[in-house]
Amino acid sequence: MNELTPPPTGHEGAPPAAPRLQPEPSRPELAEIAAAVERTNELLTRVLAEVATTPSTHAIFVDAGYVYAAAGRLVAGTEDRRAFELDAEGLIEAFIDKARMIFPDSRLLRVYWYDGARRRIHTTEQQGIAELPDVKVRLGNLNANNQQKGVDSLIRTDLESLARHRAISDAALIGGDEDLVSAVEAAQGYGARVHLWGIEAIGGRNQAEALLWEVDSQRTFDLEFCKPYVTRRAAYEPFAEPHVHHGPAPSRDDVRFVGAQVAAQWLGSRGRESLAELLPGHPYLPGAVDQELLVEAEALLGLSLRGHADLRRALRDGFWDHLRTQY
Repeated sequence: MNELTPPPTGHEGAPPAAPRLQPEPSRPELAEIAAAVERTNELLTRVLAEVATTPSTHAIFVDAGYVYAAAGRLVAGTEDRRAFELDAEGLIEAFIDKARMIFPDSRLLRVYWYDGARRRIHTTEQQGIAELPDVKVRLGNLNANNQQKGVDSLIRTDLESLARHRAISDAALIGGDEDLVSAVEAAQGYGARVHLWGIEAIGGRNQAEALLWEVDSQRTFDLEFCKPYVTRRAAYEPFAEPHVHHGPAPSRDDVRFVGAQVAAQWLGSRGRESLAELLPGHPYLPGAVDQELLVEAEALLGLSLRGHADLRRALRDGFWDHLRTQY
């Protein structure tokens, strides 16, 4: 057996040296990423610590038209503001106290008081409410029939904006109009909880069912709660008003027929071109058209449809029924 001899040590015929491990080239982009991740972690830690020590915040959104109508009907037997006085300051304070009990670990952002005024010029009473601490008065318009216009859109704008910017965690909404459903849905989509507060209705409801379905909780204030803030004017004598409905409330079919009447008038004055623009939005109507429909229908019926969400739905159904037959 041949002995193995060590390989020559000279350069000639020497086996190749084992490859040396070269240091990995520097990766500055990885260092930058690591530093950015570290900064992000530090920021998240600070934010979480701040959130843990920051109390939640709530706001109260009051549809004054609803409050006047519902409280007046419950306590004074009438929705006519001229027939009674409302202690708005006392009622607002009662709402704040109630919210303090319901949200004990939350702070109040403010109370938003939504009302109507002719040409949006505030009355003396509204000015006094605006001067109350933690109260913001927002005015829509008031038409010739003393109906609020634009108030629901103000509520929607404020509620959605505050929820989107995480300015509130809870919203107490005092109102009843079905048009507020979209605002509730939007606020909830941004993580806010919406609590619907109402005033006891006599012989029915004064809040739309669709609104009751969407909110996170419901609360109703009864006669005992409202009575201290409503005082009937003893010397008040209502003026005779034309086209006032004194009989029983119209049926859904009656209101649906009126909706079709208004649709026929609307179509006759605007033409089929306007119909083609309206149909893609079915079953929703643009705000301006919906307001026109409501005003015209109330004039024909001699009845305010405020607080009658089911009749307003029937009205819109009748409006659409006629338009769709003409397409």
